[in-house]
Amino acid sequence: MGLYERHAELLSLRDEIGRAAEAVVAAYKAGKKILLCGNGGSAADCEHISGELIKEFKIRRPIDPALREALERAGRADMADKLAGGICSVSLLSQSAVFTALCNDVGYEYAFAQQVCAMGAPGDVLFAFSTSGNSKAVVNAAVTARACGMTVVGFTGQGGGMLLPHCDIRINVPETETYLVQELHLPVYHEICALAEEKIWGDCR
Repeated sequence: MGLYERHAELLSLRDEIGRAAEAVVAAYKAGKKILLCGNGGSAADCEHISGELIKEFKIRRPIDPALREALERAGRADMADKLAGGICSVSLLSQSAVFTALCNDVGYEYAFAQQVCAMGAPGDVLFAFSTSGNSKAVVNAAVTARACGMTVVGFTGQGGGMLLPHCDIRINVPETETYLVQELHLPVYHEICALAEEKIWGDCR
């Protein structure tokens, strides 16, 4: 059963979800990366989706043939069989030393924006999670990302809050309570991962 059969309330977001997957595919093909930020439960979502992008999700992802050949020349064909193709993805919550230093020295509301400033580049994508859409730290990251020439995908609740105007792709699910918004974000980003994976590696099965 597909996403929209399981969650009919998300059908109105089908085009935006598809656009988000296309943004991931475009970044991968251009050798770019996905950055992710969010607070609390959304921070956990950032770690979750990063894992789904970096490793295999639903289908086998063969590694680049040149890498396979190099590993085989190095006598490590076993590694060539174990490793999989991945989408470069960085959760900005994972940089704990940098993150806590920024919170302490500059202020929490700039902790994501500074990382985007340092790591973001044209063609990269920012996944910005805020259930209310009003997290200053996430809004500042989105503003910085767009200034860097990145594509911003906003994951919010109904309405979208202050984040919405700073997003290129708007996934504002039709709930307002934090836990209910998060319950819908998970199947949405799983769908994005599945769509992107199929577009990149689907022909390799």
